[in-house]
Amino acid sequence: MTRFIATFAYVGLLRPGPGTWGSLAALPVAWALHVAGGPWLLIAAALALFALGYWATLRETARTGAEDPGEIVVDEVVGQWVALLPLSFGAARMGADILALWPGWIAAFALFRLFDIWKPGPVGWADRRHDAAGVMLDDVVAGLLAAICVVVLAGIAHGVLMA
Repeated sequence: MTRFIATFAYVGLLRPGPGTWGSLAALPVAWALHVAGGPWLLIAAALALFALGYWATLRETARTGAEDPGEIVVDEVVGQWVALLPLSFGAARMGADILALWPGWIAAFALFRLFDIWKPGPVGWADRRHDAAGVMLDDVVAGLLAAICVVVLAGIAHGVLMA
């Protein structure tokens, strides 16, 4: 069961780039969560998956002896959901179809992958913990940075470019 959770239903076994596959797999699930319950359900699911992912990652890293095996992608899913939160809140606030915010989806995905791979500042700090918490936290922080950038880009697009 821990492998199933840590690999997000075995998506993490896809090659090449299991982290990217995990981020891609997060997108339709985030859409379904948003449609089912809006941003608050997406937040609740992210928190629940973080806790479950931490537990599964703790078990899997102990089982394999690896600090951050590539097939563990539950962290990417949580981080990607965090990056998508501005879209979920924006769509809910405006009563819009979240899929109509497709430029934001692309930005959230691309920025999250950028920060997750590049590991600037606090993302790198979390990654250097070399434990299950670090495996999960670096992606949450990357998701937060991506979410901030999504908000800034939306502000530019809707406030400056549309004026």
